[in-house]
Amino acid sequence: MPIGHSISDRIARSLPALTPAHRRMAEYVLANLFRAATMRIDEFAAAVEVSVATANRFARALGFDGYPQFRAELVRGFEATLAPVERLRSELERPATAAEVFAASLEDAAANAEATRRGIDAASCERAVAAILAAQRVYVAGFGASGFLAGLLQHGLEMHCRMVTSVAGAGGASHAARQLFKLQPSDLLIVIAFPRYVTDTIELAQRARLRGGQVLALTDGPTSPLAPLADIALYAQAGNRLSANSDATVLALIEALCGAVAHRAERPVKAAAEMTEFLLPWLYGAPEAEPARRPAPMPAASTEPGTGARRGRSTHTRKS
Repeated sequence: MPIGHSISDRIARSLPALTPAHRRMAEYVLANLFRAATMRIDEFAAAVEVSVATANRFARALGFDGYPQFRAELVRGFEATLAPVERLRSELERPATAAEVFAASLEDAAANAEATRRGIDAASCERAVAAILAAQRVYVAGFGASGFLAGLLQHGLEMHCRMVTSVAGAGGASHAARQLFKLQPSDLLIVIAFPRYVTDTIELAQRARLRGGQVLALTDGPTSPLAPLADIALYAQAGNRLSANSDATVLALIEALCGAVAHRAERPVKAAAEMTEFLLPWLYGAPEAEPARRPAPMPAASTEPGTGARRGRSTHTRKS
């Protein structure tokens, strides 16, 4: 059943019998289904400029026992999208110092990292590393917060791969699609997506599969919409009390993947040394490379009288 379908039906059936105030509330709900689903009763009443009691009576006029049941029906279908909002609401209702919030966030990160470590599948790790090193070209895609993580993954892989391109650029999804139009079966697409999943990421993964490319997914678990589209999947626990996801855990997984690729790559130390040497002019505090010595100039032909065409050759006749 489409999101809000039950509420819309109830409002349509009840509309002729609603009071003017209730009708105004019904119109607000129909025009703002998602927003209404996020509101407590006092917030909803304030938005429509009625009393809390009137908001409760409105819910009962639609056939619910009260506002909590009405809101639960509104939320149905938005659960995954609203989960971070509800967590944030619950956390903000508890008084806490800034230091306590810091500690809670760090505890979340540590718990996520440990859960991710315990859930790592050895075979998937091996396949992910092998696929990256075997690929002719590696494309990395992610949008929203995952776009920044995609750039860090590209940065970590580029020293060990033939070509790594992040398609999460300023051009958005259409630019990414143009890049992936070149995808070949010998190429690999790495997609990053966590709740709340961005539709563009899922669409690009589907298109990559249709073009025959391999797909490696970095996501939160087997229930992710990326999981059935991926040839290989690596999962990170990314729950957070005050935001949609813990990017720290995803970044830790990315660093682990890059480390494993570096360990398996051909001549990684030589590659690292050569890249570092190349970057020396841009590294603060690094000793400046000595400029290349130019060969000394050849002696110039002398035009002084009595010296001849070349310096040091005498033109005087030696007396016998």
